[in-house]
Amino acid sequence: MTVKHNKANSLNIIDDLKGDQSWRIFRIISEFTEGFERLSGLDDAISFFGSARLKPDNAYYQQAVEIAELLSQHNFAIISGGGPGIMEAANKGAYHQKPPSIGLNIELPMEQKPNPYQNLSLDFRYFFVRKVMFVRYSMGYICMPGGFGTLDELFESLTLMQTHKIYPIPLILFGSEFWQGLLDWMKTTLIQYETISVKDLDLIKVTDDPQEVLNIMIQHREWKKQQRL
Repeated sequence: MTVKHNKANSLNIIDDLKGDQSWRIFRIISEFTEGFERLSGLDDAISFFGSARLKPDNAYYQQAVEIAELLSQHNFAIISGGGPGIMEAANKGAYHQKPPSIGLNIELPMEQKPNPYQNLSLDFRYFFVRKVMFVRYSMGYICMPGGFGTLDELFESLTLMQTHKIYPIPLILFGSEFWQGLLDWMKTTLIQYETISVKDLDLIKVTDDPQEVLNIMIQHREWKKQQRL
């Protein structure tokens, strides 16, 4: 029964993308409008990305809780995709602090179930609308270990910064053991084939230290303040 339910939900979402274009445009506009209205005024927010499949006993889940709590204690709002795993961990770490713990939930046929640690929750049907909210309201990204969705967010943000569509922001890969293979491939194959430049890799920071994450974000916040003067 579960498989049929998931398949039906999946078909509904796919059919929506192929449905009546006029109504689809109205739904898209309404999602943008709600997102901009409810997140207006949000400042100094950090977005977390990572696997929905990691459980509370996983070391990276526990480190995500620690990092989010540390950032929240220094007045950074926390944004996640609103689901389980690393997203839940990030919201959990921020939930009892003063800055908001925000979840940008997405309708999916499986995996995505809103976590209970959000004090500001938005629901999206379209990935691209949700992505705009991450980009618009984040002053830093933290990529914990994850799968295709995490990689999608990682490379999209890199592309936007590389092409100067957004100002550079701290993009931190947390967990050097997990990310090392990808970094080695980028440093060798992509450089060798000249599909990126060596300088492009400066957009990425790698660490295993929650305190270093905090220091990077505080330094960037101070830089932002100086730019406003």
